[in-house]
Amino acid sequence: MDRLTNTIRPYAWGSTTALPALLGVDPTGEPQAELWMGAHPGAPSRVDRGAGEVALSDVIAADPEGELGAATVAKFGPRLPFLLKILAAGAPLSLQVHPDLAQAKAGFEDEERRGVPIDADHRNYKDPNHKPEMICALTAFDGLCGFRPPLEAAELLAGLDVDSLKPYVDLLHAHPEEAALREMLTAVLTADRAEMAHTVHETAVAVDRLGGPYAPYATLAHHFPGDPGVIAAMLLNHVRLQPGEAMFLGAGVPHAYIDGLGVELLANSDNVLRAGLTPKHVDVPELLKIAKFEPDDPNVLRPEGDGGEEVYESPIDEFRLSRFLLAPGGVSRTLSLDAPQILLCTAGSALVGELPLTPGESVFVPAGEKVELSGNGTVFRATVVV
Repeated sequence: MDRLTNTIRPYAWGSTTALPALLGVDPTGEPQAELWMGAHPGAPSRVDRGAGEVALSDVIAADPEGELGAATVAKFGPRLPFLLKILAAGAPLSLQVHPDLAQAKAGFEDEERRGVPIDADHRNYKDPNHKPEMICALTAFDGLCGFRPPLEAAELLAGLDVDSLKPYVDLLHAHPEEAALREMLTAVLTADRAEMAHTVHETAVAVDRLGGPYAPYATLAHHFPGDPGVIAAMLLNHVRLQPGEAMFLGAGVPHAYIDGLGVELLANSDNVLRAGLTPKHVDVPELLKIAKFEPDDPNVLRPEGDGGEEVYESPIDEFRLSRFLLAPGGVSRTLSLDAPQILLCTAGSALVGELPLTPGESVFVPAGEKVELSGNGTVFRATVVV
């Protein structure tokens, strides 16, 4: 078992206060967006086994089966297949979708064949992997997830009483529903930019005035004036997660995080197709190919368990998220799996073997190693399904 030294990513959308408050340190005044735990090459955790700190990715590469277990290596290859984060959104993230595994492989191979540099701003596929993800709220957490039914989106847009939105409202009345959503999003993202900026401005004035169900879109318009993503976002369901609630985001599902602190667990990939709310590259044709234009009711997940380990069910094998609510004087829990684990404390205190954890601290447990967990607080467990 190894205590992890982790990197904070200072993305511009990060909160200046949420992560420092969790970690019990003074804010720096700079945005602190994500605390990464795992072996992602962009910012691998570091461990010290007596010879100084080394990257967890290097430790795993030196002995994949010893660290990950034979079953994990056979199923996912010689790398940790997930990345665990604490995500602190102080401003909205981009409106985006992720490819499925076949789309990721095909897109990656195509860009490799065409010689698109891996670090190019217009590169869509950084790797041949998919990127399902789960977000579990530590505070109230606002996000957008999945398409609304087209008629519901039409009603929301019509309620703004903005003349330049009326053609889009008409598009949403088309049939079938998938065609209506596709035509609407295509029209928004391919519209004349000057005309769309004017429409977004009028929309921003209206959502500010009306508030209520329009409040999340007022936040988007404030942060991204003139961005077509403000209109595109109104096609999506607004979701507010309460602490302990989660949502799973599969391939092709459009989504964006708006505000809040949460634990995020995702497959180890950087593949993102953006639709807006960002200064970064937006590849409209590729986005339209990847997105699933299916109305969907967001499935808010609550942990299932009997007072011991509480599991957030998901339909994929690259990761499994669960939590332990530890009480003082409670029974110590023995954790042992033939798969790698990361244990993360998010509240109170915990003891993992002989290692004490406070909020924001974590440990890596190699496959097959047995550890005892006790304490007075909350511990999340990330592992794989083999």
